[in-house]
Amino acid sequence: MYFLLIIIVILAGMGLSVEAGLLSALSQNVGNLWATFSIFSVGTVLTFLLMLFFAPRKVPSLLSQPNWTLTGGILGPMYVVILALITPKIGIAMAMIGVLFGQVAKSLLIDHFGWFGMPRLQVDKKRVVALFFIIIALMLMII
Repeated sequence: MYFLLIIIVILAGMGLSVEAGLLSALSQNVGNLWATFSIFSVGTVLTFLLMLFFAPRKVPSLLSQPNWTLTGGILGPMYVVILALITPKIGIAMAMIGVLFGQVAKSLLIDHFGWFGMPRLQVDKKRVVALFFIIIALMLMII
């Protein structure tokens, strides 16, 4: 089961590369902010339809949640705008390696310290070596 979950996450990561390419093309035609708006509009409609048919009817109000948990909504548009601006200049592969480095580096900190209510997972030598190899990949893409 664990292996299947890893495959699903890998496929989701592949989807991000496709999204970066689509976003880049769209932003060159309509502008970065309109491209970002369109991506989130389509996502909002899809999420609404999924909620309508598959989500439980009785859920706690979003307004009753801690404010800090809702700030993640700021990060998505920032990420998409940055992709729209930068991907046409450095390419999808370089953008994704940069994103991967940022994700893994911050994820190691979140795991290690147990931020955001996550269980604490110690950063060991293997995880640091893995991050180091991502840095090498980033440097090889630059050279």
